Amino acid sequence: MALRQPELPRPVLRWLLSLGLSVSPRNYRRDFSNGYLVAEILSRRFPAHVQPDSYRNGCSLAVKLDNWSRLRRFLAKHDFDIAHELIEGTIHSKPGAAERLLRQLCAALTSGRIASLPDRQVDFTDCCYQTQLPVAARATASTAIRSNIRLTEVLVQPSICVNRQKAIAIINMHTGMRMQERAENPRRFNIKPSFGQRVVHHLDCIMPSANTASIPKECLSPHKMEMKKVKSANCDSFFPSENGAAAFTL
Repeated sequence: MALRQPELPRPVLRWLLSLGLSVSPRNYRRDFSNGYLVAEILSRRFPAHVQPDSYRNGCSLAVKLDNWSRLRRFLAKHDFDIAHELIEGTIHSKPGAAERLLRQLCAALTSGRIASLPDRQVDFTDCCYQTQLPVAARATASTAIRSNIRLTEVLVQPSICVNRQKAIAIINMHTGMRMQERAENPRRFNIKPSFGQRVVHHLDCIMPSANTASIPKECLSPHKMEMKKVKSANCDSFFPSENGAAAFTL
């Protein structure tokens, strides 16, 4: 099942269409990953500093890194508040990165009010998408690693330690989702409660002030009735009867 492309707010779409870009963006993750359209957007506001002719419209990793290295210097010089993780996510076509970048550019260039982004950590994994799927359709651990770590990320950062940390973080995310599934639907995974969980559940069903002495005899189970009779017989065998003689039973 393909990952559905997030939708941009209507004001951002109107602003994007009013720019008259050379390429009409259809897939945001693919069309904005090389930075060429971003350079065209910035050239509408800063024509003397950003010239689209000096950028290449290609899909290779070398072209992407070259274009974005120039865009990084320009954004840092003009104090654009765009996170490094957001640019990296756009380069590697992470889900939701290009859309978030467009919303920030629209807010910075037009000074208009658009829908505020939720206050959360920058995370471009498919965790939200996986939680929307049925349990049987969710990805396995190996599929999650292949989906969330791009080949271009490995080529840009070939360090084994860095890639191992990314894989461990994805596995921990996948494990947390599986544990949440098991807790929400224990019958599907054939999980039986432990002895301590059964005792706690049994105590929760009884009022704190109630005990076996206050429960009527007809409500007690036959096993409890037999245990009560055995206890009373043992007590009569060791304590004197009414006439003063000790009653010993075999």
